Amino acid sequence: MNKVLQEIEHCARRILQLQQADGCIYWIDGGIFDPWNHSLCAMALQVAGYRDQAEAAFACLHDILQADGSLPGQCGASAPLDAKNRKLLPELASDLTDTNFAAFPAMAIWHSFCLHRDRDWLQSQLEFLDATRNFVLSHQSVHGEIAWRRKEQGETLEEVDALFTGNCSTYKSLLAAKNIDHVFGRIKTSDETAIQALHDALLTKPFRFDRTWPSKSRYAMDWYYPVLTGVFTENQARTHINKRFDDFVDKGFGCRCVADQPWTTTAETCELIMALLAVGQKERAKSLLKNLHPLRADQGGYWMGWQSEENLYWPEERPSWTAAAMILALDAVHKITPAHNVIYDAGYLKDNPD
Repeated sequence: MNKVLQEIEHCARRILQLQQADGCIYWIDGGIFDPWNHSLCAMALQVAGYRDQAEAAFACLHDILQADGSLPGQCGASAPLDAKNRKLLPELASDLTDTNFAAFPAMAIWHSFCLHRDRDWLQSQLEFLDATRNFVLSHQSVHGEIAWRRKEQGETLEEVDALFTGNCSTYKSLLAAKNIDHVFGRIKTSDETAIQALHDALLTKPFRFDRTWPSKSRYAMDWYYPVLTGVFTENQARTHINKRFDDFVDKGFGCRCVADQPWTTTAETCELIMALLAVGQKERAKSLLKNLHPLRADQGGYWMGWQSEENLYWPEERPSWTAAAMILALDAVHKITPAHNVIYDAGYLKDNPD
């Protein structure tokens, strides 16, 4: 266990290197901020014992909250690579107001409560929680899905795509918000109806999501996120994860970001590890965790990914959220904290043999 705790500290050190004076946590050296990954890092800092730094991260979210309940950030995927095709250029990332940015802090808030059982602190988050949730649900269509970004003036929801993985994440976050409501006896029928409508859309209305071009079936997150976030029943989840396991997992490496590219990514592998735990596949999860050791960076954290044909770390970045995903996967596998299963517990867990 000492080695596991040392590894958690190794990853936490990288997150702290990227936390700014105002509490915000950058993706990489030089910038890129988004509230989803920032919240994931806050969760990881809590696991590592850095509660004050996590509190600063939560305070940052409160500081940037907009009047409409949105949380502004940047689209990290929009940041181009440098001329050598090795490092991201964070100063070129575009601004973005994503509904999933506003949804995910609920998960971090619930995680903190499960860890510390601080009811007074949880109550102090309710106004923030209500504001962000109202923003998210204001972007839900009559069909149940939620538009991926803030609609602009004069734009209709039908003109904004809904993303499957993002909606899976939002579904889990809304469940976390519902759990928080229940702590205080706040039963909100309209919110529960919205959650059910989103769940139904994810299960029965694939045509409501932008999964056609580029083919989303290539992306690992579209494969394992409905399992990680509890969209499926237990048997459905197990069948789903087994069906494409060999498409996405490079034996001896980890989970590919996309099925047709030899690029193993640390964060996706860590999330897959937790999805595997959700369906009781503990040995598979442990094996993948061991496979990630070569991506450990001596300077702190883990490299974003490994290009197995060119045999190089690519890109040459050690993102804060990669380190955070590793911490949360270590906690999930080794059950270090009372909140070890908050992310992956879909409510149908059983002690089934691997």
